[in-house]
Amino acid sequence: MRFMVIVKATKDSEAGVRPSEARFEAMARYNEELIKAGVMLDGAGLKPTSQGARIRFEGDTRTVIDGPFTESKELIAGYWIFEAKSKEEAIEWARRCPNPYDGDGEIEIRPFYELEDFGESAAINHHRANERALGGEA
Repeated sequence: MRFMVIVKATKDSEAGVRPSEARFEAMARYNEELIKAGVMLDGAGLKPTSQGARIRFEGDTRTVIDGPFTESKELIAGYWIFEAKSKEEAIEWARRCPNPYDGDGEIEIRPFYELEDFGESAAINHHRANERALGGEA
């Protein structure tokens, strides 16, 4: 099962405050452990929302909204994609993570939908073909 492990943003991360060298090193060691165990499929930190944009959909209309997104209560500062046998295993790996911040922080763990979660249909078969084209399982 694949899981997205979401690092929630803080005021400091939104202000562009970067982790200390010691925190970077601790995170590098953690990532190395995840990679060696075959758990980490991907992961990265995200720049502040002031450098991002959103697309708002209203019917067929698209509106671009430039960051920062100060009205949002929960923002994302980074992520990992884990491969784990269960939610419990993903939680155990996430519990080993060094605190990404000097103070309080939060990580959210959510499973991905897999194509097997849906019934057979032409649309699902189209998604399977897309996964194969990307070199993934289908």
